[in-house]
Amino acid sequence: MPESEPARRTTLRSRVLSTAALPIAPLYGAALAYLAFHPRRKGRQLAHPRDYGLSGTELKIPFRTGKYVHAWLCPGAEDRVVVLGHSMGTDKSRSLRHAKFLHDAGYTVCLFDHRNHGASSQDPSWLGLGDRFASDLTAVVGHLRTARGYGAARFAVYGFSFSGFSSLWALTHEGFTVDAVVCDSGPGHDVPPLIRKFLEADLLPMPGPLRVGPSREVVTGVLCALGTAMTGAQWPPPVTGTLAQVPLLFLSGERDAVVPPSSVDALAERFPQAETHVLPRAEHLLGLDADPESYANVVLDFLKRSLG
Repeated sequence: MPESEPARRTTLRSRVLSTAALPIAPLYGAALAYLAFHPRRKGRQLAHPRDYGLSGTELKIPFRTGKYVHAWLCPGAEDRVVVLGHSMGTDKSRSLRHAKFLHDAGYTVCLFDHRNHGASSQDPSWLGLGDRFASDLTAVVGHLRTARGYGAARFAVYGFSFSGFSSLWALTHEGFTVDAVVCDSGPGHDVPPLIRKFLEADLLPMPGPLRVGPSREVVTGVLCALGTAMTGAQWPPPVTGTLAQVPLLFLSGERDAVVPPSSVDALAERFPQAETHVLPRAEHLLGLDADPESYANVVLDFLKRSLG
């Protein structure tokens, strides 16, 4: 159907405004890259372990003088521990439903906020963010082993989208080992396309003049290039050492528009010990919502085989 005259005028006006905004587009792209890894605080966390019938001990685990990672430790079995991250721009309260079914199955669970998220400290750094976020995870696992009595336990780490990248990248850190890794809704094989899809899914703020036309293309290009550079990580990670041995489970949603199953599968194929599972009808990070029983069964079966 031909475009109507009012629609043509609206399109033309949008492109004119987008062209006029070109001088600020690179700056806004850089600001978005920073915002993605340093999201604005949203105040009090939405839920607490007690809301799910869990007894949670609050932990503040230092990652630098005066800076800490905030965590909740919910004790279960002393010999099996699962450490859960969260998705970008959210906090550990979003992982409480997952912690609940894991704890009900007998596992000790520990949920933590990455730096710049939730109740953890701010880190204004621009560079080396891949190692910084991964070190949040290694700090939590190290603290549980050395200071909380879980030195002999078998450990699994559980990442969600953004923290899935950290979960795998942490295994490139010398001396860090776990016994299993679960990744939900990512990571994928290539970073720039995923950052682009993150923007396309309206998960980052875009003012009207920058949402269309030439300005959007510039914002997207700067965001993808700078966001990738800020991680400072060689991705995909090398299939060597611990990463070539630890059992991996990749869960992806059939309808995930941010990290599609094809991208997850392309990454998983690099690892001979990896398992993949596509969740029917599930969108990004909504696998547990789509079919709670099947989702939990897949994860618990994998952990039983990996941790005993």
